[in-house]
Amino acid sequence: MQVFKFGGASVKDAKGVKNLINVLNKTGYKNTLVVVSAMGKTTNALEVVITDYFNNKSALQSSVQAVIKFHNAILLDLFDDEKHKAYKKVTVLFNELKSFLDTNKSPDYNFVYDQVIGFGELVSSVIISEYLNDVGLKNHWIDVREFIKTDNYYRSAKVHWEETQERITNNFNRTQLNITQGFIGSDSNNFTTTLGREGSDYTAAIFAYCLNAQSVTIWKDVPGVLNADPRYFENSQLLHRISYREAIELAFYGASVIHPKTLQPLQRKEIPLFVKSFLKPENAGTKVCKEAGLDPQIPCFIVKKNQVLISLSSLDFSYIVEDNLSEIFKLLHLYKMKVDVIQNSAISFSVCVDNMYQNLDKLLQHLKAKFKVTCNENVSLYTIRHYNNEAIGQLEKDKEVLLKQLTHETMQIVTK
Repeated sequence: MQVFKFGGASVKDAKGVKNLINVLNKTGYKNTLVVVSAMGKTTNALEVVITDYFNNKSALQSSVQAVIKFHNAILLDLFDDEKHKAYKKVTVLFNELKSFLDTNKSPDYNFVYDQVIGFGELVSSVIISEYLNDVGLKNHWIDVREFIKTDNYYRSAKVHWEETQERITNNFNRTQLNITQGFIGSDSNNFTTTLGREGSDYTAAIFAYCLNAQSVTIWKDVPGVLNADPRYFENSQLLHRISYREAIELAFYGASVIHPKTLQPLQRKEIPLFVKSFLKPENAGTKVCKEAGLDPQIPCFIVKKNQVLISLSSLDFSYIVEDNLSEIFKLLHLYKMKVDVIQNSAISFSVCVDNMYQNLDKLLQHLKAKFKVTCNENVSLYTIRHYNNEAIGQLEKDKEVLLKQLTHETMQIVTK
């Protein structure tokens, strides 16, 4: 059993869907599960729909129509006959979306987000499944929400592993080509949940774990895992082989090629993960596996944009000790702040966080009751794994450094 995951960039248009066929024909697709993301920038477009739903109802119909129009153009490029059942299936899904937006009574942004955003993956997987059938790659479309069960922590749901394992064991047919959606699952009330942004990789890992798969391959628009994101760093290099431990470290610090949760289930069963280019499927790409080390052994650069640096000091110059730290972390948890860096001294404490749930103002109001608070928004967090002096100098050049931290293998700086 092999599990393939195709991201949005690989199926951003009809040409991408046709190239997916090329990849499957070159690699083989017997006993294969294909996990697909939403097409192109559909997730971003659906986020506009959600924003309009809450803040600009007059624009809602237009933003929904933009998503429908994008997918209709792909349908027209793939299917000559407009009476093809693919059109009907996609129309049914978009009618479900519009019905939800018309009838929903919940004011909970995170709940609404998850009910809306998953339509990108559902529509994408239907189009791809139907096209594969048309060109002779017979497959079975499955609704991932019937297999992956989670709690109801919307936008970052946690998997109920026992129930998920049972459903996959009892209901998944290994002997055929299967197509399903990444990123989404469902809770005990069968409402759609999401596994966190970029969670399609995690979906592939969940299935691989439950199926005892031979391998997982993530098909990207890059040659494999690079030592730096080429959008932000020059002269990035391909990493040929990475240990699970090193890959988990890179993911934790924000490397965008592999989702942080993806590696843990694979590591438990020593299932290798390959990251390859969908443009050159014959190339080796990157292998993430049990073997120790990093090949080649070079500095790895990671950046997280749009972070928030919060610095606290005591109002009376007393020490910031265990009681204070405990209270601070309880508040960070309460307001769902993802902590990326912490640094403290006798009378100060700094933390760099991701304000994903837009609770910053509430957090700051709470903190100001007991601490002197300084807040810098829209900062960047840079991390170097296996740093050297040259790499540090290269990174700090022409930047205002607000915070710097070095450990044996990792350096991090927060900059304006």
